[in-house]
Amino acid sequence: MVGIVSYGAYIPRFRIKVEEIARVWGEDPEDIKGSLMVFQKSVPGFDEDTATMAVEASRIAIERRSIDSKRIGAIYIGSESHPYAVKPTATIVSEALCSDHQLTAADFEFACKAGTAALQVCYSLVKSGLMDLALAIGSDTSQGAPGDALEYTAAAGGAAFLVGREGVIAEIEDTCSFTTDTPDFWRREGRPYPSHGGRFTGEPAYFRHILSASRMLLQKLGRTPDDYDYAIFHQPNGKFPLRVAKILGFREEQVKPGLLVPKIGNTYSASSLLGLCAVLDIAEPGDKIFMASFGSGAGSDAFSFIVTEEIEEIRNSRPKVEDYLKNVEYLDYGMYAKLRRKIRVI
Repeated sequence: MVGIVSYGAYIPRFRIKVEEIARVWGEDPEDIKGSLMVFQKSVPGFDEDTATMAVEASRIAIERRSIDSKRIGAIYIGSESHPYAVKPTATIVSEALCSDHQLTAADFEFACKAGTAALQVCYSLVKSGLMDLALAIGSDTSQGAPGDALEYTAAAGGAAFLVGREGVIAEIEDTCSFTTDTPDFWRREGRPYPSHGGRFTGEPAYFRHILSASRMLLQKLGRTPDDYDYAIFHQPNGKFPLRVAKILGFREEQVKPGLLVPKIGNTYSASSLLGLCAVLDIAEPGDKIFMASFGSGAGSDAFSFIVTEEIEEIRNSRPKVEDYLKNVEYLDYGMYAKLRRKIRVI
């Protein structure tokens, strides 16, 4: 059995409400909330970035299981907001976590599915017997240009998963991917904010890829949506995951436990993975979990998990996702712009 041995999540405590962003740009907040089904989003502090959030989520995963970090043979971190254009984030994270340097580390980039791509590689490395434990991370401080539609959803967060053979809390039954060259979202070198194809990001990008990967995996396993207790889909907004679930035949009650975007926004590479953390926080032994990520450019990774009895031993030992949804601090637009470094000196 190969699967998730431990997990950790991190979401910054700062938030900004849709009403505050809409106030600055003269838009109707009710229209924004109605179209996106997002009400607020997380904002990183001055001392937080992709690396720090990855370290925090990973430490929680390691401490949750009291694992010796020297056993970790690989650290792969997926993000589209790495702190350096040329300098790996994974080495920063590995130095913070491991005193033993005998491991491999690398950065992954594939928009919002870079974290699940890292999870697939970690699964393969452990399954092949090349290493004992591998750490997959999805972490992002996503960007949205001032006044752009992305500004209402682009958020921050991180999720980390230790993959191994012993003490598995959620077996990875199988995984598959669907990938095409669909340029729905991009950012050129040196540009501070990404561009997007508007509604083009919906049907030919998000829906085509998630539907294709999900149907492939269901057919491969001989399963139907009714065979699963929970379903998690990438969350660029609150409506897309519910719509794609309905098309596939999943019920709303299967999706809602892992649907975090209305409260924290789109955390990009951490989006579906944070949803998985939220579900693992409440899932019971024997429960089946379906997950499909999406990354612009474009591709989707689908996974099938089976929760084991080991979950009961570690679940309550460290903070859960719901803990990050409490005692938050709300910002006005000025402080938000300062923290996100939107005020630039030319």
